[in-house]
Amino acid sequence: MCYSLLYPVIYIPDSILTQTASPVTHIDDTIIALLDDMLATMYAESGIGLAANQIAVLKRLIVVDVSQTRDGSGAYQMINPEIISLSEETEPYSEGCLSIPGVNREVTRPIAGVFRYQSIDGEIQEIEADGLLARCIQHEIDHLNGILFIDHLSRLKRQMIWKSFIKKEKTA
Repeated sequence: MCYSLLYPVIYIPDSILTQTASPVTHIDDTIIALLDDMLATMYAESGIGLAANQIAVLKRLIVVDVSQTRDGSGAYQMINPEIISLSEETEPYSEGCLSIPGVNREVTRPIAGVFRYQSIDGEIQEIEADGLLARCIQHEIDHLNGILFIDHLSRLKRQMIWKSFIKKEKTA
């Protein structure tokens, strides 16, 4: 039986969320266990994606599950994910983030893309994704590059959100 560790999710204004994650150079049991823990944490937090930055680990790891079952059968565990291409067609959608709880804003992103990553077996995989899956993968890769979904908003909207979280942190 496998037991997963649940990690606390890091919230803004923690600076780790704006840092770039390092590539994974060796896939071992520690990396595989971390990906399993990330999935368990994402499910416990009712999320559809999680990047390692969000649990204070600066490694290029993401997990995504936009399926209806949410039982792991539709989950992706991606090591060193990258964007190969994105569609020219874009679409607005109300995004949220586990690291910015209670905030949802409309963000325009490409509706489809081709993504490359390593599986837990070290195999290079490529997937074509569209809709929510493509959006979620883009959102999580942004995290690995130190970019938050609110960075796609106007400067004024972004500053208002940051200030409200800084104020919450000071009064906590």
